[in-house]
Amino acid sequence: VLWTFSVRCNCIAYFSLKVIYARRKYSVSPPATTGPPEFERVFRAQANCSEYFPLFVFSLWLAGVFFSQALAVLFGLLYLYGRYLYFHGYAVSAQGRLEPLYFSAKMQWVLIALAGLGVICTMTQAYLGLDLLHSFSHVLGLTEHT
Repeated sequence: VLWTFSVRCNCIAYFSLKVIYARRKYSVSPPATTGPPEFERVFRAQANCSEYFPLFVFSLWLAGVFFSQALAVLFGLLYLYGRYLYFHGYAVSAQGRLEPLYFSAKMQWVLIALAGLGVICTMTQAYLGLDLLHSFSHVLGLTEHT
């Protein structure tokens, strides 16, 4: 999970550098946030990715701690890949952001679901003595009855 967090921090740095490059290319000096449409798309793509960073980190961490680190990393990397495609799609055209946006949103929802399921299973095991993950695995035929 920490490795995925590190990759996410590098993505933020990469997107920020792209904004700096766009500021120079389109002559938009800080603190201005408006300019040619090409600059504004790059700026908004970076801002949108940064806005979702806290939710991503929180759900990634919860899913990794309470459910599965392997699944959290898998869906975390898929989310980051979607955000990368989103950034580059948005930089080209506003319409180009939609498909990667929907993909990364689905990956975010999977992380939220894994986090929620993990917390519920942990609490039911700790307070009710029920091992829901083991029960689900048995019902699905993934484990033998013990």
